[in-house]
Amino acid sequence: MNMLETIKTSLRAIIANKMRSGLTVLGIIIGVAAVISLMSIGRGAQAAVTSNIESLGTNLLFVTAGASTQGFVRGGMGSASSLTLEDVAAINNSEIATAIKATAPQYQTFAQVINGKENTFTQIIGVTADYQTVRNFTVAQGAFITDNDVNKKTLVAVLGSSVAETLFGTDDPVGQTVKIGGKKFTVIGVLKSKGSTSAGSSSDDMILAPITTVQSRISSMRVASGSKNVQTIYVQVVSADKTDLAINQLTTILREQHGLAATAADDFTISSQQDTIDSLKASTQIWVLFLGAISGISLLVGGIGIMNIMLVSVTERTREIGIRKSIGAKKRDILLQFLVESGLLSLTGGGIGVLAGLGISHAVSGLNFGGTTITTTVSVDILVLAVSVSAAIGIVFGLYPAYRAAKLNPIEALRYE
Repeated sequence: MNMLETIKTSLRAIIANKMRSGLTVLGIIIGVAAVISLMSIGRGAQAAVTSNIESLGTNLLFVTAGASTQGFVRGGMGSASSLTLEDVAAINNSEIATAIKATAPQYQTFAQVINGKENTFTQIIGVTADYQTVRNFTVAQGAFITDNDVNKKTLVAVLGSSVAETLFGTDDPVGQTVKIGGKKFTVIGVLKSKGSTSAGSSSDDMILAPITTVQSRISSMRVASGSKNVQTIYVQVVSADKTDLAINQLTTILREQHGLAATAADDFTISSQQDTIDSLKASTQIWVLFLGAISGISLLVGGIGIMNIMLVSVTERTREIGIRKSIGAKKRDILLQFLVESGLLSLTGGGIGVLAGLGISHAVSGLNFGGTTITTTVSVDILVLAVSVSAAIGIVFGLYPAYRAAKLNPIEALRYE
């Protein structure tokens, strides 16, 4: 019997039991749809995390005090408060900092912010004028903090979009005043929204003010020398291929600035934007694979359903198998016929499951749950994986029933009632 005839025979057998075949295929449909939809959500979350990090700025390095146990951080053990504005000045004025384009120190604290009857507790970030460029922020209304604001310690603030909405609703905040930690600040601008991350945090829920103002009027910490510390120094590199050179230059400048001996460990850490992206990609990839494994369980259940139905089919068609063998059908013909039947069932379910999975992914994309917007990313490899696994399940779980059918004794099969 040729392959075309085998396929026709298998289709007739499947169509002869529409309800049973439909229920069997349903298990594969659910499994494939679950794999595609859940993995697309996972991939979407992964893409969102990467996008959020990249939105921090281009060719970015992060300098923080002390050491970190994270694998992507370069540095050693040191003081928890070792960075100051003097360090920033040293970097900016250094003749060896040829790979460094700009720096943006940050001092972060939290405070109650009040406007009339409205109030919110949010993060207050002290910054310099270069912070906007280095961190890639866009001002939607008004203006950003200037060098003059930093030098004169002026009481001005730039609001994140969600803070502006909370405190002022639909009113224009620019030119209005807010109380931050009991001090009156004039709102000079509102940042363009960047949205929430997949973890639910948001760069929109913050207020920017001159770093010198925050340190002198709201909160400050000092290093051992008595200078006011900064928690992070963001460094913009001239180009991506200069990242390693910039790290070496920063290390040299800061070690000299801190007076560290040649044998002493760094009291700061330097990490790159790409290091952070790679680390988070690795962790989110595990999550994506976990989602795929969980949804794959439903495919396994669908495969068991195919095996069960095929065993029932073999039992029901024992006499048919005996007749076919008695007129010359070989074991491989019987084996192939039942394998083709199980394969057709699984491929049909896989095809419909792909369409269902794509539909679900499209339907949930853009939905908001708990302040986090779900995004989905369907890639070709997910579709190929789902269909390939469904086809493999049809063959693997159809193999045993097909083998049982092929080894039936034709004489005993003809006697079967």
